[in-house]
Amino acid sequence: MKLLNGKELAEFIAERQAREVRALRQAHAIFPKLAIIVTVDNPVIDVYMRMKQRYGADMLIDVDIHRITTEEAPEAIKKLNEDDSVHGIIVQLPLSDPARTDEIVSLVDPEKDVDGLGPAAKYDPATAMAILWLLSAYNIELYKGQYVLLIGHGKLVGAPLEKILLASNVNVNIADRETTDLKAMTLEADVIITATGSPAILHPDMVKDGAVVVDAGVASEGGKTVGDLAPEMYERKDLTITPARGGVGPLTVCSLFENVIQAAKRRVVVQPKVNQNEAAT
Repeated sequence: MKLLNGKELAEFIAERQAREVRALRQAHAIFPKLAIIVTVDNPVIDVYMRMKQRYGADMLIDVDIHRITTEEAPEAIKKLNEDDSVHGIIVQLPLSDPARTDEIVSLVDPEKDVDGLGPAAKYDPATAMAILWLLSAYNIELYKGQYVLLIGHGKLVGAPLEKILLASNVNVNIADRETTDLKAMTLEADVIITATGSPAILHPDMVKDGAVVVDAGVASEGGKTVGDLAPEMYERKDLTITPARGGVGPLTVCSLFENVIQAAKRRVVVQPKVNQNEAAT
């Protein structure tokens, strides 16, 4: 078994990001800030909120949590869009009123949409990018002709990842709630990326020999945060697979803050070069 350890890679990325934030603060007096809008009480979401706050503190990036209702979100987003001290805005999903998701996320200024959910966002969604970072770090290339299967087609992971892969000419197959025979699809797949939030949806007898399996699912079960893979998956010694802890998750946080840093860098004012003749006069 080969484990795709995202935690080790995240440590290297964090060191680089910390240097970039220090440079923004010291050389340009720019203090990166992320605002997160939360409308539900959810233990899994709370875990990720704390993770983001800790990471931000390590990077010297302020992370403000705004716990409000969906009805209050449009006005809150408007204020954050207009606040020059805020460089990134996240609308944490799900909303308390999921029917308004597209409407609410589209209100975020594209220059601040660091989750990449709006129709004109300047940034790629964090989890989708984290998956690609992880695969690239272990020299796993996705290419045309492979059977790449995405289990789950949600707004945060499956749908944006499909878009990115199709733009790279990778053939993508999708399994979702309408799929009637998931096992038939998974047994054909060379690469399986699952992001359903349904515990133990993938079992050892559902995966072909030597496959690559990336678990980006997050769910709460018995008070614990779990992924999409059944524990027995780790008894398979022939797989290249994300660990039960420390796979995509740490890199998702890195990718999110990468977008925040890039958004802050857009605020750097480039001083025009002074013509030497003009300077002499």
